[in-house]
Amino acid sequence: MAEAHQAVAFQFTITPEGMDLQLSYQALHQIYRSGLRSWKKRISRMQNRVIKGVYPASPSSWLFVVIAILATMYMRSDPSMGLIAKIQQHLPLSSQGQTMLSALVFSTLLWLSVILALRFCLKLLLSYHRWMFEKHGRTSTTTKVWVTLLRLLSGRKPLLYSYQTSLPHLPVPTIKDTLSRYLESVQPLLTGPGFERMTGLANQFESSLGNRLQRYLKLKALWATNYVSDWWEEYIYLRSRGPIMVNSNYYGMDFLYVTPTSVQAARAGNTITALLLYRRKVNREELKPVEIRSTLSDTLVQFQAVWKTGLISDITNVLQHWQDSEFVAVYHRGRFFRLWVYQAGRLLSPREIQSQVQRILDDPSPPQPGEEKLGALTAGDRVAWSEVRKRHFCAGVNRRSLDVIERAAFFVTLDEEDQGMRGDDPAGNLDRYAKSLLHGKCYDRWFDKSFSIIVYKNGKNGLNAEHSWADAPTVAHLWEYTLATDAFQLGYTEDGHCKGEVDRSLPHPQRLLWDIPSEAQVSSSLAVAQQLADDVDCHVFPFRDFGKGRIKKLRISPDAFIQLSLQLAYYRDRGGFCLTYEASMTRLFREGRTETVRSCSNESCDFVKALAGGEKWKRESKLEQLFRRAAEKHQNLYRLAMTGDGIDRHLFCLYVVSKYLGVDSPFLKEVLSEPWRLSTSQTPLQQMELFDLKNNPEFISLGGGFGPVADDGYGVSYIIVGEDMINFHVSSKHSCSGTVSLTHKHTHTHTHTPSMPPLANCPVMHDGVMLRTLRPSVW
Repeated sequence: MAEAHQAVAFQFTITPEGMDLQLSYQALHQIYRSGLRSWKKRISRMQNRVIKGVYPASPSSWLFVVIAILATMYMRSDPSMGLIAKIQQHLPLSSQGQTMLSALVFSTLLWLSVILALRFCLKLLLSYHRWMFEKHGRTSTTTKVWVTLLRLLSGRKPLLYSYQTSLPHLPVPTIKDTLSRYLESVQPLLTGPGFERMTGLANQFESSLGNRLQRYLKLKALWATNYVSDWWEEYIYLRSRGPIMVNSNYYGMDFLYVTPTSVQAARAGNTITALLLYRRKVNREELKPVEIRSTLSDTLVQFQAVWKTGLISDITNVLQHWQDSEFVAVYHRGRFFRLWVYQAGRLLSPREIQSQVQRILDDPSPPQPGEEKLGALTAGDRVAWSEVRKRHFCAGVNRRSLDVIERAAFFVTLDEEDQGMRGDDPAGNLDRYAKSLLHGKCYDRWFDKSFSIIVYKNGKNGLNAEHSWADAPTVAHLWEYTLATDAFQLGYTEDGHCKGEVDRSLPHPQRLLWDIPSEAQVSSSLAVAQQLADDVDCHVFPFRDFGKGRIKKLRISPDAFIQLSLQLAYYRDRGGFCLTYEASMTRLFREGRTETVRSCSNESCDFVKALAGGEKWKRESKLEQLFRRAAEKHQNLYRLAMTGDGIDRHLFCLYVVSKYLGVDSPFLKEVLSEPWRLSTSQTPLQQMELFDLKNNPEFISLGGGFGPVADDGYGVSYIIVGEDMINFHVSSKHSCSGTVSLTHKHTHTHTHTPSMPPLANCPVMHDGVMLRTLRPSVW
C-alpha cells in the first residue's frame, strides 16, 4: 500500500470545515521529471528528423547558402537569373522586405534542390555493385573513382537512418535469367529425364504465363519500396498456422568460455540494462549505419521493430507495434511479473535492477491456477491460441495481464537450471544448452515476443527470437552489443554483483493476475509443443583445428570453404546431394531482407564426387582446380543473391501474383514445393567491434542456431570466430531415421550407415582433407 500512496500526486477530503487538500511533492516531482524526459525525447527525435531529412547536406549549410546569395546580391549581381525578382512580385511587403524575403525563399529552394541532387547522386552510387565481383586486390579504376565519390558524398557523420532514402530499390530480374539460373541449380539434383521435364516446364512457363506475371511484378516494384519484403513477411511468417517454436524462432548463446558472474540476479541486471542502453542508442540514432564491406545497408524497419513488436495470433498472425515501454515482463517459477526499469524518467542502475530481480527470485508465492504453463499457448498451434485468446483474453484481468506481456520492452525468463559448457560432459551440456534456448520447457518462454532473454541459475544467459519482424543479423547486432556492454562496460564487483547504488524505496515488481477457467487448451497446446521439442536433436560443435586465418591464406573464401565442407559431409552422410539453402542478405537495397544462395551447384558436386572417389581420383582429377572452381562459383552465387539477381524470391513473388490472378502454373507449383533438406546460415560477428577479440580470446561467442526446415533434413548454423575457430549448430529430427545430429549421443534406434558419419561430426573438418586438397605438397 505504501507504493500506491506514493503514486498519488494529490488527495483531498471534505470535512465540515471545508475541503482539505494534501499534495505529494515527491509524486509531483516524479511526474515533472517523467514529463521532462518525454519532451526531451520528442525534441531529440525532431532534431534527428531534420538532420536525416537534409542528409547528405547539413542544416547549417542552409545558412551558408543564404549568406552566399545575399553577399552576391550585395555586389549587385543576380545569382537567380531573375527568379528573385519574380518572387518579389508575389510578396505584399515593402521593397526592402521583399528583397530580403525573396532572397531567403530563393536560397531555401536552391538549398533543397542541391540536397535532392546530392541524394540522387548518392542513390546512383549506392546502386553500383560491380565492386563485389572484382577479385581481391584487383580493384578497377571505376571502383576506385566510385569509392572516392561515395566518401565525398557521405563524409559527414551520418545518423543510423541517414541513408534510408538514398538506398536503391530491389530490382526485378528478368524471367530468362532467373529460369536459366534455376535450371542450372537443379541440374545436379535431377536425373536426365527429370531435368528434361523440368526444362520443358520452365520453357513453357517463360513463353506463356511468365511474361504476364512479370509485368504485374514490375508494376509492383515501381509502386512499392521493396517488391519482396511485404509478401515474404505475410506469406512465409504470418500466414503460417503451425507452431513458431522450433519451426520459426531461433536462439543466440552466451560466451563459450566465460560467464561474467555466477549471480543470476546480477547477470539479469546487467543484461537488461545493456539492452535498454542499446534501445536508447537506436532511438537517438547514435549507432553507426550498418555497412557491408564499406557499403551501406538497410536495417531501418528491423531496428525500429526490435522493441515495439509482438506477434498476435488471430485469423492469421499479426505483427502489432507499440510505443516504447518502461517495463519488462519476467517469468520465474510459474509466475509472471511486471518489472519497471524506469522511475520518473530515469533508467534504473544495474544494481537497482538486480535488486528488483532478486525480489522476484525471493518471492515465495505459488503460481495461480493455470498460470504456470500459460506460455505453452504461444508454443503450440496458432489456431488454438487464436481461439483461446478470443474466448478468455479479450477483457477483464486476463486482457490487462496479457497487455503487460505484449507491451513490455521484452520478455525475461529466470530459469531454474544451470546451463553452458560445464561439468564432466561439456559437449552434451552444450547440446542441452542449445535445446533449452530453442524451446525450453515449452511453457517458460513467451515465443510471440520479438525476443526473450533467458538467464540461468548459474549466470549463463541467451535469447530466443521471433523471426517474422527481423532476420538474424539484426538480432546478432543487438546481442553482440549486449554481451560486450555487459562484460566490458558495466562490469561487476569482486563478489559478482552489479555496480551502482540502490534506491530502497523502489516499488516491488508487480505480480500479474489471471483468471484461467480451464487448463484444457493450455495442456493441449503444451502436448503439441512438447512432441515437437522432443523430436528435435541439437548438436553444438566448436571446431578449433583451424579457422578463417588458415583458409584465407589459401586465398579461399571462408564461407565457400564451409559450404563445400557441408556438401561433402552431407554426401558422406546420405550418399547423395540435396537442394541446399544458404541465407544471404539483400540489405544493400531499401527494406531488404534475405535471398537464397543455392549452394549445391554442378561445380560443388564435381568436387565432392572427385574427393569421395578415393586415392585414384585424388591424383587424376586435379582436386585443387575443382575445389577453387567450386569455391569461386559459390562466391559468384552469393554475390548475385546480394545484388538482387537471386532465384527464389523472384519465383516466390511470381507465384504470389499467379495466386492473386487465379491462374495455375505447374512450374511454379513444383518449384515452391521442393524441400530444403540442408538449410544453412552464417551468423555475423564483430559487426560493431566493441572489443578486441584478438586480445580477449576467451570472450568468443557461440553464435546461435535454429531448427531443421525439412522433417528429413538438417539445419546448420555457423559462426566464424576470430582467426582460429568455427562454431557449428546442427539440428535434425529424431523421427527421421536418415538424419542424426550426433551418432553417439542417443540410444534411440536409427538406421545409419557407419561408413557415412553424421553431419555434425564434420568429418571433412576432422581429417583435414579439405586443406590437403589445396596443398598438393602435403599429399
